[in-house]
Amino acid sequence: MIDYNSIFSEEGLSYAAYRNLIDELLAQHKTTGPDHSEAMLHYTKMNVHRMSRVDKTVALNEDLLNALTSLNGAYRLLVISEGWCGDAAQIVPVFNKIVSAFPEKFKLRFVLRDMNLPLIDAHLTNGGRAIPVLLVLDEAGNVLTKWGPRPNEIQELLMEWKKEETDIMALAEKLHGWYAKDKTTSTQEELALLFSGLKQV
Repeated sequence: MIDYNSIFSEEGLSYAAYRNLIDELLAQHKTTGPDHSEAMLHYTKMNVHRMSRVDKTVALNEDLLNALTSLNGAYRLLVISEGWCGDAAQIVPVFNKIVSAFPEKFKLRFVLRDMNLPLIDAHLTNGGRAIPVLLVLDEAGNVLTKWGPRPNEIQELLMEWKKEETDIMALAEKLHGWYAKDKTTSTQEELALLFSGLKQV
């Protein structure tokens, strides 16, 4: 049985601490997780720039703001992520923006996937350990709902692209091209539906 409250409180990192950890590891020519290859370091460096860009440019849209404003109670957002994950870099700044806008309703913590395998294995996507995964907890530590690892549109596109393309770098370029055009719109639309659904729980 997974003790979500314990993971949240004892292992969870704030967004600032998560970002700082990634920076500190990069300074040591490392990244999160066990693989410190040049490719993983390259992905991580790119992701630091992506997170910084989204941090500066993202604004919560009206539907998401309305859904968050309508929520009663307090929630804990537990995010399973890694510094080398490209999807996470495009998405996790949105979670931080939500918490910054509604600090009285949300607390946010990050845990690393590869240090919490029982946790990610309880929340697989199509049998895989895809990240990021957002778990919305109530104050008692019960999982109310989950979201991730990416918006449905890009999830479906990626499955199609993988049938035609085996070059991981080419796939990553397509993926980040989509995110650049989307400007977090799809992520925010899906999160608006997710949080609106909480009112029905």
